[in-house]
Amino acid sequence: MKTHLISRLTALVAVMLLPLLGCGSGNSKLTVLLKDAPGDFKEAVVTIDQVYLQGEGGKLVLSDKKVTTDLLTLANDTATLVQDAVVPEGTYGELRFVVSGAYVRVDNGDGTTSIYATSPNYEGLPDGAQVDGDLQAPSLGSSGLKVKLDGDKLEVTGEQKVLVVDFDVSQSFGHDAGNMRKWVMHPVIKGADITLTGSAAVTLTLADGTTLPTVNGEQLTLADFNAVLTNSDGTRTVVALADTNEDGVFEVNFKFLFPGAYTLSFEGPMGVTSINVTPAIPFTVNVESGKEGTYAFTLNGVVAGAQ
Repeated sequence: MKTHLISRLTALVAVMLLPLLGCGSGNSKLTVLLKDAPGDFKEAVVTIDQVYLQGEGGKLVLSDKKVTTDLLTLANDTATLVQDAVVPEGTYGELRFVVSGAYVRVDNGDGTTSIYATSPNYEGLPDGAQVDGDLQAPSLGSSGLKVKLDGDKLEVTGEQKVLVVDFDVSQSFGHDAGNMRKWVMHPVIKGADITLTGSAAVTLTLADGTTLPTVNGEQLTLADFNAVLTNSDGTRTVVALADTNEDGVFEVNFKFLFPGAYTLSFEGPMGVTSINVTPAIPFTVNVESGKEGTYAFTLNGVVAGAQ
């Protein structure tokens, strides 16, 4: 029987299943994000060498990029383990993390701390660290750490999803019975809620009686303008407007967005110094889970620099 820390430390792995843009049906995109909340450990560092799905067709490696992270630093952030991996549609029974090493630093209750590591030479240890005992991680470097999925199966289809799983660190690290100099890592991870991503459909039309100027010797059209969506960390997504059905309405659809507030604006080609749009820009777009928001704008005119 192992003695576990009393307080709970939770880690979240967000799995986004996004249809693969530009490819035929039968494929989805998969992104895996690792997140957690602070607890009583001083440090809890793991190195993940590989992330893979186990399905009807066998093992599908999503990423073999090595990631070393202290779970305790992720309370207000995420670590990206997999970015936009292509996954064929189908049924997958397991998501697994291959862990090559780890250590925990624990509070001894007397003002001191102790480090327990999978190896005294584990590459994730801080410089000059003294390892006080062993941290055993049975099978994690071979078969990998299994993520238990809700319903025991992960169905990958053309839908966009966010699958959240719960990594309970306090249940995952504990003293080995009868040996206070040894800890054992038996990660406890279980599935949780599914949240849909959202999208924003944006249209831009030219106001009646408005004529666009000539810039750099070329007559401007709405096709020369881009829609720009900026998220909370300042990342910009720039997409050119297009009139796909030739009805005079230029469109762009921002897909697979995490719920939250974004800033929408428009930009013209070099030489355009300002854009007059109704509603006024920058405009706040609130993306809701599982919903497509529609936003219609009218271009009233632009100001161009000296020709």
